[in-house]
Amino acid sequence: MYVNMGRILQQSALRFADYPAVINVERGRRFTYARMHELSNRLSNALKHRFGLCRGDFYATILDNDNMALFHPWMLKCPVGAVWIDVRDSTEAQVHQIDHVQPKLIFLEERLLPLLYEDLQAREINMVAMDRPQKSWPQVYDFWDLVEQAAAVEVGEEFVADDSSKHISVLRFTGGTTGLAKCAPYTLFNLWIWGCNPAHFYETFPFEHPRALFFSPLHHAASGSVVIPAHIKGGAIITLNQADPESVGSAIEAEKADMIYAVPTVLYRMLEINLPHTYDLSSLKTIRYGGAPISPSKLEVLLEIFGRIFVQGYGSTECWPSVTILGRKDHGTRTPQQLQRLLSVGRPMPGEEVIICDQEGQVLPAGQRGEIWIRGPNTIEGYYKAPELTQENFSSSGFWKSGDMGYTDEQGYVYLVDRKQDMIITGGYNVYAVEVENCLNSHPAIQNSAVVGIPHDLWGEEVCALVMRVHGSTISAQELIDHCKRHLAHYKAPKKIKITDQLPLSPAGKVLRREVRRQLEHKG
Repeated sequence: MYVNMGRILQQSALRFADYPAVINVERGRRFTYARMHELSNRLSNALKHRFGLCRGDFYATILDNDNMALFHPWMLKCPVGAVWIDVRDSTEAQVHQIDHVQPKLIFLEERLLPLLYEDLQAREINMVAMDRPQKSWPQVYDFWDLVEQAAAVEVGEEFVADDSSKHISVLRFTGGTTGLAKCAPYTLFNLWIWGCNPAHFYETFPFEHPRALFFSPLHHAASGSVVIPAHIKGGAIITLNQADPESVGSAIEAEKADMIYAVPTVLYRMLEINLPHTYDLSSLKTIRYGGAPISPSKLEVLLEIFGRIFVQGYGSTECWPSVTILGRKDHGTRTPQQLQRLLSVGRPMPGEEVIICDQEGQVLPAGQRGEIWIRGPNTIEGYYKAPELTQENFSSSGFWKSGDMGYTDEQGYVYLVDRKQDMIITGGYNVYAVEVENCLNSHPAIQNSAVVGIPHDLWGEEVCALVMRVHGSTISAQELIDHCKRHLAHYKAPKKIKITDQLPLSPAGKVLRREVRRQLEHKG
């Protein structure tokens, strides 16, 4: 199927012409829908006529949220594919991803030039700095000079929207919290059509012209997936480059933001510093969360403060979020059934298939635990330039094997038990890290925790935890171990707990379990 995205985005620009499309808080910069359409036309034409890029080529972005908002979703009109590289990744990881995809042009923050210039110049890749460079660099162009010099004529090219072998809209690498990142190719259908899913509009945005504040990375699948529904409703994308709670509170108050997307770690921090009593957050109508499991006990506290405005989405890089959705009506705390439901990630989005499979790929009935397999219009066809990984992680019928262990109940709600690789086997017993983390996080002295298995000569693995206390707490490791023994089977209680000031997190706010394991294995 062919689609002309330039025409579709032009319709948005005509419908919402004078409405704010992008608000960059730190830069004090605002763009209307009409201006964003013109800007992205100029940018697309510059790629074609200034640099000679065409269908099948790629450009890359290594950008903060404020500049990333100039690309997503507006540059989906461009026949040149995009590679969204995480600005917070290490230089080594960024260069690895560049080598895998081989883009011909890279848009990057000016401060990154000293770190990446030699590597990119050696690969003969042109660079575009989003702010005017402080000195002259060969092969480096100024973004705004390019935009102003390019034509604003409409981008009218049509391309295949549902076949990644014919057109890739975006390439994006997985988070890599447990190992080397994999590259996911998205078709226009994966992104735009899934952004039109009705669940976004009766759960996340049941109101017109939302003012959506993003402080998680816009290039990340979890937060980035909310951008398209906001655009379709004529909303403003409000950006912060860092998830600093004080800045978040100030921006909500100043911009009257009515929706935020947050990973659980940020919500915990908002609780710890009592953000709702410092800033006026009354404009909030939706708090969308996801990206990592949330502590049910902390979610109950959040519900008491904000009310039932929470919506959870579960997804992944391989299945452009969301796969499931736990709506605001599901966020009740009055009955045992409602409290149990808070442990789930909701029910499948309309049009999504979620099944639980055993090791042979046979579908299991409700209540039985197995691996979560997912298939839908948002599911990629496989990994880019990685046929062996594709064969290993995707079924022949197009299901992605998530690696998440879980089950469904009789009402179709999906419950995550743990990552397959995060399950700990100690003395012959299976221990799910998330169950132990929920127990630790339920203690009022704990802000967050991460549980892993460490090799042990006698038990095979022992349960160990890295724990972050709330500010001012002096609770000891032994007291926390005793707390777990009171609420869990003794074999599930951590044998070792290490107190830390900060858990190691990825740029998307997910716990880096490989680093947790390294810290707990360290004898010093």
